[in-house]
Amino acid sequence: MPESESTPISPEEVQLRERLLASPEAVLAEEFTKHNARFRRLVAFRLEPMAASRVDPDDVLQEAWLAAAQRIPNFFTMEGMTFFVWLRLIVLQTIIDVHRRHLGAKMRDAFREVPIDNDRSRDTSHALARQLLGGLTSPSAALMKAETARKLELAIEGMEPIDREILALRHFEELTNTEVSQVLGIQVKAASIRYIRALKRLKETLGTLSSFLDQSRDA
Repeated sequence: MPESESTPISPEEVQLRERLLASPEAVLAEEFTKHNARFRRLVAFRLEPMAASRVDPDDVLQEAWLAAAQRIPNFFTMEGMTFFVWLRLIVLQTIIDVHRRHLGAKMRDAFREVPIDNDRSRDTSHALARQLLGGLTSPSAALMKAETARKLELAIEGMEPIDREILALRHFEELTNTEVSQVLGIQVKAASIRYIRALKRLKETLGTLSSFLDQSRDA
């Protein structure tokens, strides 16, 4: 990945690693509680609706916590990665496993070296469309949603895969530029530029989406 760079580990992260070595389960519980709201956003965004109807988010996070507890030694082999970003990967891998079990979905592992592949990019397109149209609930709005959903997905799919992923990570998962750079293996500056460009491209492509959503919510 030519844009990648190593981000220096902060003193706080160094201290966290030292504490993690001394009391792994206690620190894991502390960090999981600290980032619980962020992990719930991740589950809400990435979990397919059919899987979400069968699995409680708390069960997904509990499974992720158990997986993290077993794999803590692996974290120390992930050079330049913060503990939060590593835990996010664990939660993402758990979501992938849930999809495999309940939907029979063939999905690539979250810990693959290449951060963006075609399957995951398409999943992001669907998730973005769901989130952008998620506020439409009335009968008339539901009809408008059905008519607009595919157009919206096509517009999102017209973006570069990495820009779609940055839009999802920044706008819906609310990751920082630095966290996005670690997740995707690109420079912090590049993550910021791509995010701004992706937002602009989405607004230009969809044009009247904001007014459409406002009108539909009032329907």
